[in-house]
Amino acid sequence: MELLTPAEMAKVDAAAIAAGVSGERLMEAAGAAVSETAGRRFREARRVLVLAGPGNNGGDGFVAARLLSETGKDVVVALMGDPGALRGDAAQVAERWVGATVPLQEARFDEADLVVDALFGAGLSRPLEGRAAAAVLAANGSGAPILAVDMPSGVDGTSGRPLGEVFAKASATVTFVRLKPGHVLLPGRALCGPVDLADIGAPEAAVVSAGARAFLNRPSLWRASFPAPAIVGHKYSRGHVAVWSGPALATGASRLCALSALRAGAGAVTLLGPRPALDIHATHLTAVMLRETDGRAGWSGFLADRRVTAWAFGPAAGTDVRARDALDEAFASGGRAALDADVFSIFANRPEELGAALEDGGVEAVLTPHEGEFARLMGARVDASASKLERARAAAALVGATVVVKGPDTVVAAPDGRVSVADNAPAYLATAGAGDVLSGLVAGLLAQGMPAFEAASAAVWLHGEAARAFGPGLIADDMPGFIPAALRLFYAET
Repeated sequence: MELLTPAEMAKVDAAAIAAGVSGERLMEAAGAAVSETAGRRFREARRVLVLAGPGNNGGDGFVAARLLSETGKDVVVALMGDPGALRGDAAQVAERWVGATVPLQEARFDEADLVVDALFGAGLSRPLEGRAAAAVLAANGSGAPILAVDMPSGVDGTSGRPLGEVFAKASATVTFVRLKPGHVLLPGRALCGPVDLADIGAPEAAVVSAGARAFLNRPSLWRASFPAPAIVGHKYSRGHVAVWSGPALATGASRLCALSALRAGAGAVTLLGPRPALDIHATHLTAVMLRETDGRAGWSGFLADRRVTAWAFGPAAGTDVRARDALDEAFASGGRAALDADVFSIFANRPEELGAALEDGGVEAVLTPHEGEFARLMGARVDASASKLERARAAAALVGATVVVKGPDTVVAAPDGRVSVADNAPAYLATAGAGDVLSGLVAGLLAQGMPAFEAASAAVWLHGEAARAFGPGLIADDMPGFIPAALRLFYAET
């Protein structure tokens, strides 16, 4: 599903109207959706206060007020501004409202069982102030649930960030046609509450015409390229992943990575490292193959094997000369790679050099930094004040690789500008080693030939679903064993 920015949503509205769907009809449908959600989610609320803004969002509120009143609710509209200042479709639907209307500053929040926030939608680009700010503060403090229309007032629809110090904290939100990035990026997702998506009659062609490049990370985004095992295949036809192991005192991360690559469907995985590290790996692993290498020659020679279809480097790999030399050799070997953790320390504040190394070696890479690693790698090259979506996009373009910025709202960005945003990560996924599991998932899917952006997006979704399948108490050691549960869920939906 596309995620539409407010600017893209405006294009959809314009295209829908050009196709013969009137703005008034769209507004009536939007208001009906708000009324339906209010009645369903807040069934016990008898007294409804609708905060109506001066634009189309306020028009949606007037429609909702009329329809809620027709169901027997006691509805009052608190209007921001002069009723005579309403224009266009909002003015037309406001004329159909025959119930009580009061100035916004006279709203009685103590008499409301439900507040409908129809002040401003996702397109607001400035902080709330004056009467609007006072009303939102009063709504937040009233104790009544808040149902936001399109977006909680004061929250940016593109970034999900509050535009100022005052913003609505919704109990639920109704939006239209498609979700906006701010509905899934944090903190917007938390400020929206559960989001109901309503079809208001905009033609699909109108949505396509907006040219959206952001998507909600769901299997529908990458299902067509997901590698299904072939009945005539063998282990090497399913892909072979090489994983660089850290020293003896830091083997756990690479082991999690290797196991996860296998669980992702790779037919074979080999861990390469020094003998002391392999002795430890051997006590934990059976399905993962081990190969001793104390120098760069053994590593690069192994990568030269045409059966090796992807490699992973970074989880507890180290940043010493041995690790740096091995990484240089891996870059020179080309291929497809999942890069994480110590790679970002090796190239700290030098993203252009990392990009050049990838380009010179012809490496198709996926980078999987968390926010701290992202900042370490990018330094001042990416505007830290930009939204997570835009920062990921800028980084992918700069490095020439797919970039995964991890977190509870993980963003995957391709160099061509496509992005996906995940919303399925449970809170207990924030545990040491979870990122190493993700690196292995990425490497395993890359090894099977999945395109980088799709592989990264699929890995992120599977990662979240594996954590959800285990539940509370999750530690990283549990996760490889629950990847099959995530895969079963994916195949059940296919």
